[in-house]
Amino acid sequence: MTTKEPEVLSDRVSLGFFCVFTLLGWIQLTRYLTLALANMALMILLLELLMCLVAYSAWSGRMPFLILPVAIGCFVLNSFLNYGETTHFASFIVFQGVVAAVWAVAGTAWMIWKKIPVRKFSWLPLAAALLIICTVLVVWKANNDRDKNWDGHAKRTLWAVPEKFDTGEITETGTLEELVYETKAYATDGRPVTKRALVYLPYGYDETLKYNILYLMHGTGDDENYWLQTHRYNKVMLDRMIAQGEIEPLIVVTPTFYVEDDGKDSSLDILTFSFREELRNDLMPAVETKYSTWAETADDAGFAASRDHRAFAGLSRGAVTTANAALCGSLDYISWFGLFSSFRTTEEHLNETIRSEAWQDLPIHYLYATTGIFDFATPYMVPGYRMLTDLEPRLRAGVNTSFDLFPMRYHSIGHWHLSLYNFLQKIF
Repeated sequence: MTTKEPEVLSDRVSLGFFCVFTLLGWIQLTRYLTLALANMALMILLLELLMCLVAYSAWSGRMPFLILPVAIGCFVLNSFLNYGETTHFASFIVFQGVVAAVWAVAGTAWMIWKKIPVRKFSWLPLAAALLIICTVLVVWKANNDRDKNWDGHAKRTLWAVPEKFDTGEITETGTLEELVYETKAYATDGRPVTKRALVYLPYGYDETLKYNILYLMHGTGDDENYWLQTHRYNKVMLDRMIAQGEIEPLIVVTPTFYVEDDGKDSSLDILTFSFREELRNDLMPAVETKYSTWAETADDAGFAASRDHRAFAGLSRGAVTTANAALCGSLDYISWFGLFSSFRTTEEHLNETIRSEAWQDLPIHYLYATTGIFDFATPYMVPGYRMLTDLEPRLRAGVNTSFDLFPMRYHSIGHWHLSLYNFLQKIF
């Protein structure tokens, strides 16, 4: 082998890695373009362009170690964009990470072994990559700062909850109470089960008044504490929005779809369907006999007559529960709905439930759906929401339904905090 042969071989192999890496990136971009969301496509385009610029520098300068941060970035993005059990829409980002990691490690080891020198190259691609990073960070900070000082109502492109609702102490604070109630294991053997929910009562709660009520569900792996105790700033936001007159005082109930050990050996989806029976037969009667809502009686007639004063929302699998147990399971009891990160139900199920003869004329006062640009639920939430609105003539965009895609947000409480802020202003 001549002196130059290792360099030639290294250049050719490195070019192959660069081409494969770039091809995988553009395939991933094409997949996101099918969602027809301009702001999401722009963000994925910027990410792929950024990574390809660094990859080009690694190839042209014979510096494969430059691609290692890109490999790490791909694996970090994978943790946002994919979910092992259910969601692999952005799987090409994993392939890019593997290609980049092999290129960085093997390429660098080969150059050290063969004592191949780096090559002089243009710094313009790296400068362009740095410019993209700086621009995104500047835009992110500017929009966050703007929205933290926002003095208006719910807005579609929301980067942060206004600080006046998120920070500071107030004297007019609501209270959290524990409600223990009896139910059954409806998904399995029907055995008696004792469960717990949290109930938020607004400051100055008065049993002689009637209150609107929101049932708010957590996601996989969490419990009834998630919304208002684990992430207490949601309660702070509730307190401050009520105190400042942004929303009317309301009762909020945070239950759990989990029932002891049920669902551990099978899909948790059975719990999102069976919660319908628990909600209608046990939870609502327990809550609305103890607390003052618009239900005159805690039975079918009372709940049906007061449906305009009742909302149900959830995040992730809690959103699946909202779709299956509330929207499709209790439209006769509830008329306001929030789906945050995940909407999984079928057209057939919708036709059998909300489009059935018994329910097809019931008003849907509002259905609010959200996801984040980096949320792994987005590729399934978007077509699911479009299927629902195409099927259901009662839902009119901009009138009683909307879909918000939050910039720079992923499958996390930061996204759902924004969702709750907007949703509270759309209901009742």
